[in-house]
Amino acid sequence: MGTLSAIAALAAAYVALLGARVRLAGRVLRRQRRDAGKARFAIAEVAVLQPILSGDPRLAGVLEDALRALPDARFHWLVDADDAEARRIVEELRRRHPGARACEHVNPPPPDGANPKTFKLDRALARLQEPVCLVLDDDARLSAPALSVLLAALDSSDLATALPQHRDAERLPGRLLAQFVNDNAALTYLAPLAFAPPLSINGMCYAMRTARLREIGGFAPLLAALADDLALADRLRRHGGTIAQTAAAVEVQTSIVGLAHYVRQMHRWMLFATLLLRRQPPRWKFAILVLQGLPPALLWALLLAVALHPSGAAFGLLALTLAARAGLLAAARRGACVAARPHPLLSVLSELLQPLHLLHATIVRTVRWRSRRYRVHDDGRFDAA
Repeated sequence: MGTLSAIAALAAAYVALLGARVRLAGRVLRRQRRDAGKARFAIAEVAVLQPILSGDPRLAGVLEDALRALPDARFHWLVDADDAEARRIVEELRRRHPGARACEHVNPPPPDGANPKTFKLDRALARLQEPVCLVLDDDARLSAPALSVLLAALDSSDLATALPQHRDAERLPGRLLAQFVNDNAALTYLAPLAFAPPLSINGMCYAMRTARLREIGGFAPLLAALADDLALADRLRRHGGTIAQTAAAVEVQTSIVGLAHYVRQMHRWMLFATLLLRRQPPRWKFAILVLQGLPPALLWALLLAVALHPSGAAFGLLALTLAARAGLLAAARRGACVAARPHPLLSVLSELLQPLHLLHATIVRTVRWRSRRYRVHDDGRFDAA
């Protein structure tokens, strides 16, 4: 095969694989919207559990936006006794919104080997009276229509989870992170639903019936796992439960202050992805590697082939490939109603960086989450680093 033919084959393979993923995601989106039901639960019957840790300058604004978006829900703000800034923020919000259905839970330090987020959720669960609990990260926003989609999904599933979107950012590292989330969310979470149930959940936002959560042991059995979302999905399946991955959008706004922060965030996400991959049977490992790992590898191969054998025809094929890529991703973003503005060059860079982030996560098994560092073991257990 000649050089130009090889470049054409790489381009065709990349576009075909990306196009297939976009079509599968679109098929799932259309099916969900066609089959959308009506929620049995009212938003007033929802307890919103928000584990809070200070350190993000946007924390107060995000919490207040969530409060305004879901005024009928009851908010449970889960803070640490030694986190004075988080306590100040939630107390100020309660003063500014005296009519809000919000309460503060002050928690002691977690025991050694206990996930701090899960520890706070476990302590709060015993006090809930609402029939539905919604776990919502402190950097996430959920609209009332999106919550209604999650509640409707609980008619046929034990757990319903949302589809992440990332707000655009002012700085380059934040934009790069937003591109990663917005380019990949629908293709990663929705496309595989065309032929398989969800493998895990989006831990940023998910809803469960409170009674069902207590029936499977609540959060206590998950305390030793750092990837609490993956641990919950596994436990639910072991108890015969089902998961609904919906297209309801949860908007995330993580403040990325520099390239080092961006690398730490991607490292944490990729490390958790390796935990998911390790526990899959061989056929699913193969499918995940093809759907998630092959496209960046093909793009790298295409760019290197063009760089090593430059010609007008080669650059033309590369330009056509990148144009097709932009069009396919734009279609996926429209289908998922992503509002953030795309940045085509950062989008390509984000995809090219994915294998490097994965390699980093495979080698370095220590993660940093805000002010805390953890060493993560292959079975999901962790200890302080």
